[in-house]
This record gives sequence, structure tokens and C-alpha cells, in this order.
Amino acid sequence: MTACFQFAKRHLKDSQKHGGGIIMLWGCFSAPWTGRLVRIKGKMNRAKYREILDENLHHSAQDLRLGRWFTFQQCKDPKHTDKTTQEWLRDEFLNVLEWPSQSLNLYLFEHLWRDLKIAVQRRSPSNLTELERICREEWEKLLKYRCAKLVASYPRRLEAVIAAKGASTKGLNTFQYTVVGLQCSDMYKSKL
Repeated sequence: MTACFQFAKRHLKDSQKHGGGIIMLWGCFSAPWTGRLVRIKGKMNRAKYREILDENLHHSAQDLRLGRWFTFQQCKDPKHTDKTTQEWLRDEFLNVLEWPSQSLNLYLFEHLWRDLKIAVQRRSPSNLTELERICREEWEKLLKYRCAKLVASYPRRLEAVIAAKGASTKGLNTFQYTVVGLQCSDMYKSKL
């Protein structure tokens, strides 16, 4: 009986009867360090995306000491390519880096989200309030050299994408933003 229990213990996930859930986050970074991290409440749609940009993009650029003229990168999600979003970006005189389709190699943010998820998982949040607090604390702790290294890798990544004519490149997994969902309790553990 003990052997069966030990086997089950090793191969089954813990679960909780209460708590759990998911939060969505928007974040940005540049070579010096991370910018703002914002919890998204409600459904993420075009209007919410523009609201987040309006309330956070310039403030993050200011916090990061980028000045008024910086290059902004976003992928081709429909919320980003929406006509009203594109108009907002033009009205704000933002230099937006073109994103070639099928070029996930240019998506540097995945590396930071992975770092954040690992750090959050180590602290095992048990509810959404704790999850958000831990995310913010760990976001602030992300290493500056990590951001700088990712941004420094960008020219090499661009060259590889150009050589592949916009297609995905082998061996390659500015200022970027993204949205991520982080989860807590058993749902959180099962997604990592």
C-alpha cells in the first residue's frame, strides 16, 4: 500500500479546493530594465488595449528614460493592427517597428515571461491577490543584464529573419510589450 501511495504522490499533481484563477498582465521593457506591469481587468479587446497604451506606454518610456523618440514593438495581434489602434499610434507620433508575419524569433518578451513565471512558481501563490503582488515583486527583480542581453540580440535576430525572408529561423527562439496570463494554485502549476 505504501508503494502505491508513493507512486501516486510522485505522479499526481496537488490540487486545491478553493482559490486559483488567472490574471492577465501587460508589461514592457527596454535595454536598461523592465517598465510598468499592469493587471488587465475585464476582457482584453481593442478598446482595452488602447486604454492600456494610453495610460502606460509614455509613462513607461519616461520611467525607462527613453525620451520621447523610441521604437515600439508589438506583434500582429488583431488588437494591435486595428485601424483605431494604428491611428492612436500615429497620433502619438510613435515609431513602430514592423513585425513580419511568422517571425516569432523576434518576440523577445517570451524569455522575460518565462523568467517571471519561474520566479512566481517558486513562491507558490495561493490566491489572485497574492499572485498579483508576487508578480509585481518579481517583475521588479528581473535582472537588468537580462533585458540588455535580449535587446542586444535583436540585430542578429533581425538579420536571420531577413535571410529567411520573414519566415521562422532555426536556432533563434528595443522596447517591447506583451500580455500574459499567469495562474495560481493547481491551474497555475498545470500550465507551466
